[in-house]
Amino acid sequence: MTLGQSKFSPTEFAAKMRNELTISNEVSSAEELKVSDAEQFDRLGSEIRTYLSSPRGLTEDERRQYSETLNRAVLGFAQEREQILALIEDRLIRLRIDNVNTSKHPYTNLAEALFAEVVGLNILELVLSNKEGLEEIQVVGVRIYEVRGGIPTLSKYRFDCLREVERIQQNLVLYNNDRINPRKRWAEVMLRDGSRVTMTGFGFTANPTLTIRFYTVSGISLANLCGHPYYTLNNQLLRMLRDVLRARFNIVIIGATNSGKTNLMKALIAEIADEERIVTIEGRFEMMLGRDFPSKNIIEYETSEEDPVHRSSQAFKLALRQSPQRIIHAEIRDEDANIYVRACTRGHSGSMTTVHASHLEDVPEAITDMCMLDGRGMNPERLAKRVAENVTEIGIEMRVMNGRRVITRIGEFGWRSGETYVRDWARFDVDKNDWIYPHLPSERAKARLLQAGGYENE
Repeated sequence: MTLGQSKFSPTEFAAKMRNELTISNEVSSAEELKVSDAEQFDRLGSEIRTYLSSPRGLTEDERRQYSETLNRAVLGFAQEREQILALIEDRLIRLRIDNVNTSKHPYTNLAEALFAEVVGLNILELVLSNKEGLEEIQVVGVRIYEVRGGIPTLSKYRFDCLREVERIQQNLVLYNNDRINPRKRWAEVMLRDGSRVTMTGFGFTANPTLTIRFYTVSGISLANLCGHPYYTLNNQLLRMLRDVLRARFNIVIIGATNSGKTNLMKALIAEIADEERIVTIEGRFEMMLGRDFPSKNIIEYETSEEDPVHRSSQAFKLALRQSPQRIIHAEIRDEDANIYVRACTRGHSGSMTTVHASHLEDVPEAITDMCMLDGRGMNPERLAKRVAENVTEIGIEMRVMNGRRVITRIGEFGWRSGETYVRDWARFDVDKNDWIYPHLPSERAKARLLQAGGYENE
């Protein structure tokens, strides 16, 4: 033994080994406990998810109302969130569970942690915390876009991974007795207030997507659209559109998604007398006319092109037997273009629709092309003339400009030298930031306006 080297002690060595073994066992136990807590939380989350998704209520209406409450809770509506949170708390009390580790969620309360796991929208909760002016949330992969004033902007928030997006998708379809999986790679959820969720995934789109469109407008009038915060039109356009409605011109509205077409159509409908018989045909209930205008004589159809018995063509056939004075078609599609053309030319003047087109001049040709798809031997030029002069009598074009949804054109369709033309009654001048009025109505339109008692030569 060299100088300065301590003497080996068997007792001391045994004590050291026991100490190291104790520390090792404590670390292993802590890791096992952590895994156990995580697994227990996941199992509890699955149990709560199954509990919430079970039908609740004695009648079909009560079960439908409960499903609606679940959907609204998922989409961030405060009252419904409180109701579902109370259900979770009650379930935990019945299960006598209150001590599961919630470290995977930034919540001190187990019920809140479970709510975030099985109902909440993850990082979208932070987006929803500033819901003022929020019209749509668009999720593409882990990126989030917020739409306000019709303009999408990249959110400062984003998901950590795609699994978080997919979990929200699964919650939404579960609570609607639907599915999104490799065999059905899309799903849609529609709430009674008009809020809509569209989801895709499993390779149908390159990344999972989630689009939440909130129903933000309830019963806006044309007069409201003249002022703050909309400025969609001015007082002269207001008088012009009221005259068009009184004279029962057929109207077509065009514009990009979120340009305000549905809101304008709803404002126009608000101007129509309550006694007039109106039939609306929509792929999804968005206008909510029966809810917002309970005194109006309106029949609302919701169609499904996937169901042969309830397609828009069938809705049209039934609608024409229900004595409509005006037919409001949310959007002309290939299958029902011919029926809408016949409706507009056989006693249902004052009808309205929307069409996907870049400019008003393109609308008659677009409708003609859709009509030709059914294989009938029609003359395209004669059909286009008929559409221009009788179906799309007045066109309204809308765009989003500097955060405003603006009527950029109001024009009268006509036919001249074998081509469609549009006579602009009003056009928005970007340089002047105001409307100009290039042309007065044609003699034919003027006579019709005077007969309805609404024409003003300004």
